[in-house]
Formats: sequence, C-alpha cells, structure tokens
Amino acid sequence: MAKIEKTDSQWLEQLGEEGFRICRQKGTEAAFSGEYESCKEQGMYQCRGCAQDLFASSTKYDSGSGWPSFYQPVNAVAINAIEDGSLGMARVEVVCAACESHLGHVFPDGPAPTGQRFCINSASLVLKIND
Repeated sequence: MAKIEKTDSQWLEQLGEEGFRICRQKGTEAAFSGEYESCKEQGMYQCRGCAQDLFASSTKYDSGSGWPSFYQPVNAVAINAIEDGSLGMARVEVVCAACESHLGHVFPDGPAPTGQRFCINSASLVLKIND
C-alpha cells in the first residue's frame, strides 16, 4: 500500500486543530462526545486523513465505552497495530495503514466472532453513508 505523506502544516489545514491533535498527535476525544459514538447510519467508516475504507457499519456495536466500537476492520491491510506503552499501560494502538493517522486502540474484550474491540475516535473517521 502506498504511504500518504504530508507536512504538519498540510495535515493541520486538512484536519483542523482537533482532528490534527487526534489523528497526527495521537490524542483522544472525550468519552461520549464524538459524532459517531451512537450513530446508527449504515455505511463505510473511512479514514479522515485519506478516505481509505476502515470499518463497515455492520461491524459497529455499542460497547458502552463512549467511543465508536467495531469488532473487526474492513480487511486485514486497512490498519496497522502498534504496541503502545504510553500512560503507563500496555495497549495496542490502531493506525491507518495508508496515512498512519491515529485511530484509537484495540482491546481483547469485544464480541464474537473476533473477540476484539476496536475503540476508535470519531474525529479520525468519516462515514460514507450507503446509497
């Protein structure tokens, strides 16, 4: 997959301050504050940084965590998982494979069939609604 590279100034212009803080500086939005946390629309969740398809709405579920949660990505190459030891805990960060935007984290407490919970910031996503 071809990597998308931009300067910080280009990312800031495209994403805005909050999007830049989350997508490029590995921030997080407050729980229960994101536009997609309780969204029920059907479609494809894409990366805000590059529009790559990341998660189908059919894999979204209410985890009660306060962030949009999915049990699997759209395919195995859409995201990369990176060990994250920040904040004094062992977690697995999830980034877009194409532009390396920070999406959120994945935890091993999700529903069947995967047992995974991809806990994703709304600010890292754009929902393309099905026609």
